[in-house]
Amino acid sequence: RQVQHAIDVLNYVPDLSARKIRGKNTNLSCMGVLAIDTASAPFSVEILLAIEQCAEKYGWDHFVVNISSGDDPVAAVRQILSRRPDGIIITSAELREINIPELLRDRNLVLTNCYDPGNTALPSYIPDDYHAQYDATEYLIQRGYRRPLCIWPPAECLSSGLRRDAVQNAWLNAGLSAGQLNQHNITLSDIYYRDVVTLIDQYIDGNSPLFDCIICGNDQIAFVVYQVLLTRGISVPEQAGILGCENMTGTGELFYPPLTTIRSPYRLLGETAALHLIEERVSSGRTYVPCRMLSRESL
Repeated sequence: RQVQHAIDVLNYVPDLSARKIRGKNTNLSCMGVLAIDTASAPFSVEILLAIEQCAEKYGWDHFVVNISSGDDPVAAVRQILSRRPDGIIITSAELREINIPELLRDRNLVLTNCYDPGNTALPSYIPDDYHAQYDATEYLIQRGYRRPLCIWPPAECLSSGLRRDAVQNAWLNAGLSAGQLNQHNITLSDIYYRDVVTLIDQYIDGNSPLFDCIICGNDQIAFVVYQVLLTRGISVPEQAGILGCENMTGTGELFYPPLTTIRSPYRLLGETAALHLIEERVSSGRTYVPCRMLSRESL
């Protein structure tokens, strides 16, 4: 009991990696990754792949501990610290605010696709969702679209608010009427995107859409949109264009016609975070990583 009390007071973590040190491997640098849902999310697993490839390229060892967003991170943090990494990356499957556990506050730490609002000096690499969506909206306007229907993930998602604001600002800055812009968020409980069907049906008169394009908050929403328009006899892009977001791995070309989407920079987020540790970069605060539009045939 006294030993456990001392462990708790001193935040001691046993050095499991010490048992594995042999000869020439003593100089091998190592980075640990605390992945919040990242390893189990099909659209963001590229972050981890990029970290792995970058670490191997520069001769670093690495390991990943994945947790769910609702889990208590303390056990995972202790597991990471037991390996005595030279640096730690915290990743998230979606852009989110996090609170850095006390055990990590004095560590060599970098965040990617997340940030700690209480520590603005902590290096954080996050996607520039706002400017990406703003530029994509300008592209839609230049193509002549004037009656967009926007369907976003739940309002609780940070990126939804950023993208929604970007569309509205680009629209108004182009001198267009706010009355032509219809924006909706699906509910947090709607994990299968059934709200999408209801929303689209509200903007269809017979077989004629009251919109000329649908801006989707992610490619999963776009997938459902395709199915709904197909069953309603509405052709893409002749009657309605579709814009996605994220460029979910391996799916864009499976849409017919192929989906125009905003490419989330997952690979660059992972690579940049790894290089931050490897190159011992001194930059601090939030660094916005650009997102690019991938033009296909749905617009």
